[in-house]
Amino acid sequence: MLSAATVSALMLAASTSAATLTAEATLKVDQPGPKIDKYVYGQFSEHLGAGIYEGVWVGEGSKIPNVRGIRTDVVNALKEIKVPLIRWPGGCFADEYHWRDGIGPRDQRPSRKNNWWGGSPESNHFGTHEFFDFAEQVGADAYVSINVGSGDPTEMREWIEYMTSPGEDTLAQERRKNGRDKPFKVPVIGIGNESWGCGGSMTPEYYSNEYRRFNEFFHKGADNPALRIAVGPPSGGDDDNWTEVVMKQIGSGRMDGLSLHYYTLPTGQWEKKGASINFSRQAWVDTFSRTLKLEDFIVKHGAIMDKYDPEKKVALYVDEWGTWYDVEPGTNPGHLYQLNTLRDGVLAAVNFNFFHKHADRVKMTAVAQTINVLQAMILTKDDKILLTPTYYAFKMYVPFQDSTSLPLELNPPTFTSGDKTLPAINASAAKGKDGKTYIGLANMNPDDEVKLTVNLGTLKATKVSGEVLTAPKMDARNEMGVPATVVPVSYKGGKISGNKLTLNLPAKSVVVVKLD
Repeated sequence: MLSAATVSALMLAASTSAATLTAEATLKVDQPGPKIDKYVYGQFSEHLGAGIYEGVWVGEGSKIPNVRGIRTDVVNALKEIKVPLIRWPGGCFADEYHWRDGIGPRDQRPSRKNNWWGGSPESNHFGTHEFFDFAEQVGADAYVSINVGSGDPTEMREWIEYMTSPGEDTLAQERRKNGRDKPFKVPVIGIGNESWGCGGSMTPEYYSNEYRRFNEFFHKGADNPALRIAVGPPSGGDDDNWTEVVMKQIGSGRMDGLSLHYYTLPTGQWEKKGASINFSRQAWVDTFSRTLKLEDFIVKHGAIMDKYDPEKKVALYVDEWGTWYDVEPGTNPGHLYQLNTLRDGVLAAVNFNFFHKHADRVKMTAVAQTINVLQAMILTKDDKILLTPTYYAFKMYVPFQDSTSLPLELNPPTFTSGDKTLPAINASAAKGKDGKTYIGLANMNPDDEVKLTVNLGTLKATKVSGEVLTAPKMDARNEMGVPATVVPVSYKGGKISGNKLTLNLPAKSVVVVKLD
């Protein structure tokens, strides 16, 4: 692992040939905003490629260290970033998943074909009990996606009863027979997934009717207090009509959240998305140009929700987000395996700052996905584990979980490439549970550092400390089996003078500072 001094020297060398842009911001600690819910830092783990099998589940007989078949190294890594919520079992997989396939003795569970993701065999060795064991080992809450596309309300009701009933009914007794006495804690349930596409190719009118039908048999109450999450607009967020119809026909009294999926594709084209490594400067800029659109969709669909839910009782759940590149050459196209670079770490921070800014409506998000799939926290190969730059961005932002957002009025400089002009930086601020003030920043400019001056207003601070994540190359990444090099190091670029905070933000970097 590179030392802080080595990284600082590299940053200094890079800055000698680059410009320094300037920016100003004003922090208003006397005008606290909404809570930044810890669920904003949720994860998504689907039965897809090596996301579950190899990534989480290795089996009790594996030589890889495990607890009841679940990888110990993965659990320990996820505990380090304080994962608050895990969404499972999908994704498209959820609307073909029948929960009874995944309970009882593993050697008696049916093997199925995973039709959505590469036609791989699904052993069902990782089912309901294994998922909750995984979540509990990590210390995370469960977000369970219900099969609406090929299931029915009876299957949903019986699964919920199996998971949550404390009584002596047959399903509760069956759960006990399978090894779990006390009910599982299920705080969030999604009623369908992408019902406009892989979840059934439904119209918003048809889905709204289906949702209302399923909701009648949801039996929300003391045994089942779960939040009900309805399917939101098609991935990309540009279908206003879906949100309009669903909000109007379902109504805020029948749902607690609306999902939104948004994937960042450098090219914007599903047929040829762009490479995860060895990309050009223009591809870097195109990627950030695409991810900036997520905030536009949050604002647009939030405004539609406001028409029918002005009190904001229905949260916006961005429960699939992240980068999506062309798969790595030589891998199964249906397994969505891609490498993870500094670009992904900076992009994660950019999105965190969006979610904080709109914390009045955005109450949960789930990055896609946790392990070995798309913008993963972790990559594994046999008994080896790699923590990605995205993982480290999540770790740097841990203090923002359950914090109180603070207004940060930022006037960023811009940079241009081709026909695109982007803000160089974005940022957010909050008061953490420890009472300290935190500022998270992402410098999207791949070439130039930014000198940011922050007016601290009424905040009396005398000390600034923090961490920085950066590297000399745009596609710098950590390699399997060797010490990680793209990691956070101590940040020395901050200074406080009176009520002015000055931060020097390296090009292509993530910085999180704490003010004392």
